[in-house]
Amino acid sequence: MLELTKKVFGNIMTQEIIGAEPPISEIKIRFEKELEILVKNLEIISKQDLENLLEQQKISQKHVNTRPGAMALDQPKIQLFNHFNDKYLKKINEKFTI
Repeated sequence: MLELTKKVFGNIMTQEIIGAEPPISEIKIRFEKELEILVKNLEIISKQDLENLLEQQKISQKHVNTRPGAMALDQPKIQLFNHFNDKYLKKINEKFTI
């Protein structure tokens, strides 16, 4: 069973990505704000916690993208999630090279 209240990107939950509400224009603004907060928080995270965070974000991405009936759901919002999640994963990986 899909966990709808699981936070998959900062404070954004699965139900907001696959549900009708909020509309894509609103969720895009929320993704932008969450990404800014998440990237800023990377400054104070230890390398061990970065590894855990990287793994958790990959799990969240899989959670959103691999579920029954995914093709019938709101694809633009799922694509938007993937876009912002990829940006976040890139920022996490960049922290390993510093």
